[in-house]
Amino acid sequence: MTTKAGVAPDTTHPRDGLLRMDRMPHIWCPTCGLGTTVTAFAVAIERAGLDLDQLAVVSGIGCTGRVAGYIKVDSFHTTHGRAIPFATGLHLANPKLKVVVISGDGDLFAIGGNHFIHAARRNVDITIICVNNFIYAMTGGQVAPTTPITAKAATMPFGNYEQPFNIPHLAESCGAVYVARWSALDVRRLSNAMAEAILKPGFSVVEVISPCSTLYARQNRLGTGLDLMRFYHDHCEIRHGADTRELAIDYQSKIVVGKFVDRERPTYLESLNAWYGEVFGGKYAPYEGAVG
Repeated sequence: MTTKAGVAPDTTHPRDGLLRMDRMPHIWCPTCGLGTTVTAFAVAIERAGLDLDQLAVVSGIGCTGRVAGYIKVDSFHTTHGRAIPFATGLHLANPKLKVVVISGDGDLFAIGGNHFIHAARRNVDITIICVNNFIYAMTGGQVAPTTPITAKAATMPFGNYEQPFNIPHLAESCGAVYVARWSALDVRRLSNAMAEAILKPGFSVVEVISPCSTLYARQNRLGTGLDLMRFYHDHCEIRHGADTRELAIDYQSKIVVGKFVDRERPTYLESLNAWYGEVFGGKYAPYEGAVG
């Protein structure tokens, strides 16, 4: 195909170098927030100035779990709920590697919940990007750990009555050193938060509020993905430094976004080396990884 001037059109995309174009088209539904989330992540990688050979992406199971397969770096699609322990192992084997987990609210906070709280407690130097669409999307729209009270799901047809997780508060309580939340609509601020989180030593968490028009919106009669984006535009309130105890998300109400936590704590490996250095003195060689 050529243009009227006889020149072949440029069919490349600025992010082609970061995406596995041979796997396109992707599997995500139209208006899903994962597209803009992946774009934000690609921009964040560039802004962070990372060497792509020193970056690994890990994900679990679910719609968001497919992200790892579309990013052109070392990437791993792990079993359900096991993205964080897999990422922890990668980091401990090669601490020079920057490891980012991109997964969904169901994968990270249901079956993977125990791994989340202990990795945060230990301050393992990895970044968690949680795409929160308030539902188990890939498996049929079941209620998730983040489904707001009264919202309907396939397993809660009369509305959810289980208290959902407040992800920023959980992350801060367990020891995360960086915690932010943005919607998939706010790509620029989301990219900045991802870049900051990636560069922050320690356990960092970015929550992405994302539309699921196929199941969550349909079951709750909220319209299309575009309608959900309009809702985010009208109902997200930026409040940096907000008390994370006040960041629970109620059904179809205000969503507080921003950077909530940015603090310093020794990372897991810094604590390990400091302790054994104190115990064994000069006989101890600080651990620098099993991979040269």
